[in-house]
Amino acid sequence: MSDLSWLSRSALLVGNEGIEKLQKNHVLVVGLGGVGSFAAEFVCRAGVGEMTIVDGDIVDPSNRNRQLPALATNHGVEKAEIMAERLLAINPDLKLHVRKDFLTPQKCREIMQTQFDYVMDCIDSITPKVTLLSIAYQNGQRVVSSMGAGGKLDPTKLRVTDLMETYQCVFAQYVRKRIKRLGVREGIKAVFSIEEVMRDSLIMTDGSNFKRSAYGTISYLPAAFGGVCASVVIRDLLDYKIETVKRPAVLQPKKVTKKKRPLADES
Repeated sequence: MSDLSWLSRSALLVGNEGIEKLQKNHVLVVGLGGVGSFAAEFVCRAGVGEMTIVDGDIVDPSNRNRQLPALATNHGVEKAEIMAERLLAINPDLKLHVRKDFLTPQKCREIMQTQFDYVMDCIDSITPKVTLLSIAYQNGQRVVSSMGAGGKLDPTKLRVTDLMETYQCVFAQYVRKRIKRLGVREGIKAVFSIEEVMRDSLIMTDGSNFKRSAYGTISYLPAAFGGVCASVVIRDLLDYKIETVKRPAVLQPKKVTKKKRPLADES
C-alpha cells in the first residue's frame, strides 16, 4: 500500500476522496520545456498516480532561464530522463511512462492509442501541436493546451477558455486556423495570455523540430502557464468548476450574410 502521508496538506484542501481519485488517473504531458516541465511537476505533486511524459529534446544552455530540468551541470542530457528522475524522487510510487520522442504524426498516433484521463499539450511548435490536438479531439480525450508564452512578461494576463474563443494571441490564431481544417471545433481548453506580444524579441531559428522562429522568454512566465495548465487538469479531474472567459463581442468574427438572389421571374 502506498504511503500518501506526503499529500496530507493537499488532502486538507480536496479531501481524502480527492486524493484517492487523483491516484487513479493517468495524465499525459507532451513537451517538457518551460511550460511542460513545471506542468508535469505540479501534476505529480498534486498526487496523480500515473503519468506519461514525452519529449525528445536535450538540455541546451539557452534553456536555463526558464526550464525546470535545465542546469549548468546537465547540458546535452535528455529532458525526459531528467524529469523522470525528478518526478520519481517526488513520488517513488508514481507509475511513470517515459517517451524520449519528438512528436511526429506517427509517434503521436502511437501514443494516443492509450486512453488517458487527461492530455496536457505543452508543445511550442505548431505542426506537432495541431497533430496532437486533432487526434486527441477525434478520440474524445480531455485536453488542455498551452498557447504562446513567448514575448510576454505579465502573468496576471493569463486566461482559460475554449481554444476557439482565444483572442489577442498570435500563436493561438495560427493553431485555430490549422486545426479548423482538420474538423476540430469546440471542446479543447486553452491557456493563453491577452498581453500584447513584444514583437521585437522575435528571432529566427534553424527550422529544426518544426520550429522556424521563437520569441524571447522570461523565467517565470512559462512556469505560470504550466501552473494554470496543471490547475485545469486537477480541477477537471476533481469535478471543480472552471471559469472560462469569452471572446469580447468586438472581436467576434463577423457573420457573412449572403444576398438573396432574385428568382427567375423577378426583374
